[in-house]
Amino acid sequence: MRLLITWIINAVALFAVPYLMSSITVDSLATALFAALILGLVNTLIRPLLVLLTLPVTFLTLGLFIFIINGLLFWATAEMVGGFQVAGFWSAVGGAILYSIISWVLSSLLLDNK
Repeated sequence: MRLLITWIINAVALFAVPYLMSSITVDSLATALFAALILGLVNTLIRPLLVLLTLPVTFLTLGLFIFIINGLLFWATAEMVGGFQVAGFWSAVGGAILYSIISWVLSSLLLDNK
């Protein structure tokens, strides 16, 4: 049940990002649900491998390269999902940051931390 609630929270967060950034668009809530599912899968399966492969660069940039990885994965998800558009790379980085903040705030408000 918690996984389903987290998925819905992430979809709502993704649906809210275009209201804060005009360079990102999400056509409908159904698109946001599908994009949140794909983004969750990409972050679960591909992100750990990318973080491991780019560990030296991440270390040299004091962890700031993680923002680049998050932006690339956000942008890649937008390329995979129809109805979810991101204007460019820096828009993807900003969108990934906003998405993370909104998702974190909603999760901390709505989920029971046990």
